[in-house]
Formats: sequence, structure tokens, C-alpha cells
Amino acid sequence: MKAFYKDKAKRLIEPTLFSVEAENLAKQIAQSGKDQRGKNKRTQIRKFYDEVLRLHLLTKSDPSSWDTIYPYVNMLVAKAAYAKGRNYVTDEFMDFIKGSVEQIDSLEDLDVFSSFFEAFMGFYKIYGEDK
Repeated sequence: MKAFYKDKAKRLIEPTLFSVEAENLAKQIAQSGKDQRGKNKRTQIRKFYDEVLRLHLLTKSDPSSWDTIYPYVNMLVAKAAYAKGRNYVTDEFMDFIKGSVEQIDSLEDLDVFSSFFEAFMGFYKIYGEDK
């Protein structure tokens, strides 16, 4: 998983994160789903995206809720593991979620992840299972 930041201490986001990196990841995850028939369907991945958006919106509406919401951000990994165990997603998607969640330590990190996932979803529409 590509690092979100070029310089985390300065909060400088990797310049190509929302373009090149999101597109490359979308291609990779789409291909792994095609190679393993029936996995990484857009509807399954959309559930994760919707959950990230929900958590992000909760923190935006009440920044003081971060300590309450942060455990649920970490729970995304368990949800991905469950989806992997049910053969809904591939190792590549699981690695994407796990690698992303490991980079989240603050509201700002969740904001970057949410934007990255949004960019990923845009590219996934092109490369996903229906194409």
C-alpha cells in the first residue's frame, strides 16, 4: 500500500495519490477480482467505501468524537477479513484496507483515506468486474 504522505510530519500528501496511485490500485484490485471470478464486486467494495464515508462524516460533524470513532475505523480490517473469509474480496483488497487503516492516526488521516478511496472508486468504475 502506497503511503498517503510525501512528508507526514508536514502533512504533505503524496502528489499522485488521488490520480496515479488510485488508478493503479483500482486496476490491480479489479484484475485480481477478475482472476478469481466473482470477487471484488463493485457492490461489495462500495459497502466498505460507504462505511468509510459514514465514519468520516461523523468525525466531520463532531471532531470531538474521534476517540469514539477511531476503534470503528480499525474495525474495517476485521470487516475486510470477514469478507475475505466469505470469498467476497481478494487478498489485494484486504491488503488495501489493512494498509490504509494502519496509516490512520488522526481525523486528518481519515480525511486523506476517504479522499483516496473516493478516487479509487472513480477508477474502479472503469476497471471493475463489469468491464
